[in-house]
Amino acid sequence: MTHPSLRIAPSILSADFARLAEEVARVEAAGADLLHIDVMDGHFVPNLTVGPPIVEALRKVTRLPLDVHLMMTNPDAFIPEFAAAGADYLTVHVEACPHLHRTVQSIKERGVKAGVTLNPATPLNTVEEILADADLLLVMSVNPGFGGQHFIPSVLDKIARARQLIDRTGSTALLEVDGGVKVANAAVIIQAGADILVSGSAIFSSSDYGKTIHALRGSAQTPKKTAGGKTDGPRKR
Repeated sequence: MTHPSLRIAPSILSADFARLAEEVARVEAAGADLLHIDVMDGHFVPNLTVGPPIVEALRKVTRLPLDVHLMMTNPDAFIPEFAAAGADYLTVHVEACPHLHRTVQSIKERGVKAGVTLNPATPLNTVEEILADADLLLVMSVNPGFGGQHFIPSVLDKIARARQLIDRTGSTALLEVDGGVKVANAAVIIQAGADILVSGSAIFSSSDYGKTIHALRGSAQTPKKTAGGKTDGPRKR
C-alpha cells in the first residue's frame, strides 16, 4: 500500500494562548499540515483545556485542517457541537466509547472524518473491528493529560504493529502518533510507520517554528540505526 507523505500537526496545547491566532498563523506559515487541538474534560484525563468556541474561533483564522482530539468521558454528547464548530477530524478514545461503531458513524454523518485513539496501555486489537470505518488511528505515546511528557519507548513496537494492521486489513486510515514527539526521535517513529506526527512543545518551545517543522519532516529521510550500529534506508511510503 502506498502511504501519503508525512504530515506534521502542531499541538496547540503547547502554544501561547494569549497569542493563539498569531501562534497558529506562525505554524501555518512554517509549513504545518494540520492543527492538533486537544480537548480535555477534567474527568477522562486530569486536565481541562478548550471547547467548541475555541475550535470555531480557530476555524476563522486558519486554512489548516483542524484535528480535534476528544479526551472526554462522553464524547458523543459533544460531537454535534465540535462538528458545527468546524472540525475536520474528530478523534475519540476507544476507552471512552462502549459503542464505538455508533460513535464513528455519528461523526461521519456530519461530514467530519472520524478517528479512534488508543492510550499507551490499551491493546491494539481493540480497534481491529473499527479500522475499516476509521479515517485516522491515533496511537498515544504518552498517557494523555499534559503536554511536554517523554515518549514511552515501548509504544514504538505498537506503532509498527498498527502500521501492519492497517496495511493487512486494507484500511485507508492514517496512522497518527502523539506524545513526546521531537526531532531526536521522529526518524524511528516514522520508520515504524507513522503518517502524521503530532508535536507540541518541540515546535512551540523552539525559536524557529519553520526550522523545527522542516527538521521533523526531514526525519522521514533519515536512515534508522539498527542494533548493530548499521543503518537502514528510509521506509518507503
